[in-house]
Order: sequence, then C-alpha cells, then structure tokens
Amino acid sequence: MESAVSLVFPPHPAWVRTARETVRTLLIAADRPELTDTAVLLTSEAVTNAINACAAKGCSTPVTLHAGWPDPARLRVLVHDEAPGLPAVRPATESDEDGRGMRLISYGADAWGVCTHGPGAGKGTWFELGRAC
Repeated sequence: MESAVSLVFPPHPAWVRTARETVRTLLIAADRPELTDTAVLLTSEAVTNAINACAAKGCSTPVTLHAGWPDPARLRVLVHDEAPGLPAVRPATESDEDGRGMRLISYGADAWGVCTHGPGAGKGTWFELGRAC
C-alpha cells in the first residue's frame, strides 16, 4: 500500500472539509474503513488547529497536509503550518469553545507528536493510526 496524498491550501476554515475528504478518499482507496471515522476526526482537529494558529499569529502562508502509509498497517497524517509557537494539550472546561483538538488527537491516535525540523519555519503536527508491522 504505497498511496499517499498531499494538499496545500490557504489557512482558512473553508478548507477543513476538503482536508477531511482527502483523507477519507485515501482510506476508501486503501480499503481501510475501520480507520475512517477516527482519521477524519483527527485530521479535522489538526487542520483546524493549524488554521487557528495562523489566524492568531497573522500567518498567511499555506497549510500543508500529507497523508500516507509508512507501512501497510499504519496511516500517518501530518499537518504543517508556519505560525510560530507549538500546539499543546491543555485543559478545557465545559464552557470553553476551543482547546480540545490536541487532547482529542492525543487520545484518539496510536502515536502523535509535533516536529519543528524540516524545511521552512513553523511546525508539523502528526498522528498515526494502526499498529506498526
């Protein structure tokens, strides 16, 4: 299973749906329906987090989504933005309207993290679903 997808888009909330559907299409093509609901939810959270970080920091550079299979059993999704700062799991109260995205990713993913290495500024938030072979 060597299929992968990439999507580059402006940091605008209208692109969250496209990002979700891109990952959903990859999973349909890979015949991995058991990963779809979680992958789509976590993709939505990671992309929304990147878009919100860009909005808060005045960053207008594109957000990049990469999704693929590092091995046949494991999906990896990476969302990169160039906004300064790192996302963090933080507590949220019942009345908070945001602040749950990284917590959802930390609970829902088999592995996840944030990396700052690579070309350009910013960071990449990634998660994996499925167990390594």
